[in-house]
Amino acid sequence: MTKKILLLWVCLFNTPLLLAQMDYQVQVAVDTTKMRIGEQIEYTLQLKADSIAQVIFPEQPFFAPFEVIEESPVDTIRAKSNYLFTKKYALIQFDSGAFWLPPQKVMVNGFSKISDSLLILVSNVPVDTLKQKLFNIKPIAEVEQNYDALTRNITFGILVVLVFVGLIYAFFFAKKRREERNRKLPPFERAIEELKALETVTPSQQEEYKQYYSRLTDVVRRYLEEEAKITALESTTDELLLKLEALKQSGQLELERETIKNLKSVLQTADLVKFARSTPELGTTSNDRMLVEGVVIETKEALPEPTPEEIREKEVYQLLLAKKRRKKQLQWSLASVGILIILSLTVSIGVYGYYPVRDTLMGYPTIQLKNKEWITSQYGTPPVKIATPEVLKRTQSEKGGALRFSSGDYNAPFYIDLLFTQRTRQKEEEEPPSKDDQEAQQKEKIQELINEIINDFQSRGAVNILIKEEKITTLSGLPALKIFGTLDYPKIGKNKRVRCNYTTHLFDFEQGGINITLLYEKEDRYGAEIEKRVMDSFELIKEL
Repeated sequence: MTKKILLLWVCLFNTPLLLAQMDYQVQVAVDTTKMRIGEQIEYTLQLKADSIAQVIFPEQPFFAPFEVIEESPVDTIRAKSNYLFTKKYALIQFDSGAFWLPPQKVMVNGFSKISDSLLILVSNVPVDTLKQKLFNIKPIAEVEQNYDALTRNITFGILVVLVFVGLIYAFFFAKKRREERNRKLPPFERAIEELKALETVTPSQQEEYKQYYSRLTDVVRRYLEEEAKITALESTTDELLLKLEALKQSGQLELERETIKNLKSVLQTADLVKFARSTPELGTTSNDRMLVEGVVIETKEALPEPTPEEIREKEVYQLLLAKKRRKKQLQWSLASVGILIILSLTVSIGVYGYYPVRDTLMGYPTIQLKNKEWITSQYGTPPVKIATPEVLKRTQSEKGGALRFSSGDYNAPFYIDLLFTQRTRQKEEEEPPSKDDQEAQQKEKIQELINEIINDFQSRGAVNILIKEEKITTLSGLPALKIFGTLDYPKIGKNKRVRCNYTTHLFDFEQGGINITLLYEKEDRYGAEIEKRVMDSFELIKEL
């Protein structure tokens, strides 16, 4: 009996929960089940639940083979006693065919709810090959080398090398320069400066005492050798003292007995420290340094005054040394700069070639046009897009109703002329002309255009005009008649006429015709490259 009652209570408590779980239904919808390749559709995932339900949408939904391009946050709307949870996804597909959108899983109070799957039909985009021409895949476009950055690279490289050389010089030669500067000081000032530097030295070990006394005795020996003209650096202590006694007795150096005695004491102490590894008593080093300083000062006072002739000779000698040093420094500086320039030019020529480097440094007109940032713009009717070194400016045209855009004139390094002509409407003929008549009319029309081009050249002063023609197709797939050749033109600033290359491309459309003329000197090394780049960029704009 007890088991039956317990089972009844369990059923009573679980029944509402089971009913609530069964009421939760996941609904899905799309704005269309038929789409085209690359078209976007909206997928809506919706669930209705009570206010206490915990609803979790999938964090990483799986819609393969469709791609998710946008995901909106969960939208919650209150509907009477329930809530409506909605989440939207923007999907896209780039393959044609029939595809199933897989079901999605939504968690409600820890239980999963599965949505239905949907069938989506993806169709191809129809292409009318009669109205819309098909063209071959464009070849790989060669990237032009930008020689405009060559000068900046050379300058930057020279600066980097100079900074590097300067750092090396400062690091390795600063000490040497300080020593040279010290040697340039008069012997007395240099000796006093070196003795002042020893004030901060406090030796504590025998090796440090040895170095200290070596420096101390070198100061006084060098001073005596330079000022008193005694071979002090190569003499022993006894030999040096005997030489000083001899100078005193001869009257050449009036030193006090006490001065010689002090010098003897310092030299003997130094010998004991350096050769007998003796350690002096505390305070001896400082006292010996003061004794040596006194010897240097008293020696200077005892030296005879130099004669005016000696002073002049010394000044002339110092000026001569300074002049030689300045000349040597200038030679080294010029040699270093020359080596850097030659090295930079050699590397640049090896990378870019001789003429591009030379013309960039010399400011060749057309290489500046070739390397500058080109301008891509739209012109005229029918509208065309073209890239040019300089923007084409609208100019007055001799032909009524024609639009003309040009850059420069015949005297410019590179001349560009873009002419748009409007076609007049003619009455339709009752009978279309025959094939032979059409060919004759076409030849007559071409001859008229050639005559117009020749007349235009002649009106500007050109002579010796040679003409060739051929039918071509541009890189963008436009058929054109190419009229090209050479002519002689009297450019301003030239003693004689300059031989020039010219090219005129004639395009014929329903709305009218387009003539683009390019002219540059025949000997110009970069004219052909600029011409090719301009014509490769020429493109008819079919949709605005």
